[in-house]
Amino acid sequence: MLDNRANGFTDAELLEHLPALRRFARRFHNSANDVDDLVQETVARAIAHSGHFQRGTHLRSWLFTIMRNTFCTKFKISKREEVGGVDDSARWASSPPSQDWEVRGHELEKAITALPERYRAVVDLVLIQGLSYERAAERCNVAIGTIKSRISRARERLSVALDEE
Repeated sequence: MLDNRANGFTDAELLEHLPALRRFARRFHNSANDVDDLVQETVARAIAHSGHFQRGTHLRSWLFTIMRNTFCTKFKISKREEVGGVDDSARWASSPPSQDWEVRGHELEKAITALPERYRAVVDLVLIQGLSYERAAERCNVAIGTIKSRISRARERLSVALDEE
């Protein structure tokens, strides 16, 4: 075994923390293989950066920090990577038909246009433009309860109109 005393800690000190590292790694992964990989990566980084370790600080805390940072880095990278196989390529090559949604969109547009003006105005402000009930009430110069009831009635009418078609 190599002696890392010049670097701040010995291999024996590092090895005595392996069980704690394994327990800590289980918080991040369920798979034994993933736990082993994380522990190995942590130890490798600790040895590579052992010159940064300052004697007198807690080696275990330093190792846990390295493990947490390693996990977070790999997690961020994995979120950016797309994992795919043969089955996934078939899904990418085709997409569901969009005609159904276009037809439903036209039906919804027609149903909104058929609403009485007081309902159509609040649907536009709240559901389409995304204003809060309070802002829509200010714009329409009515109470918030009026906006809420008009939205409710507009939704009911739209539901009936779209279900009939």
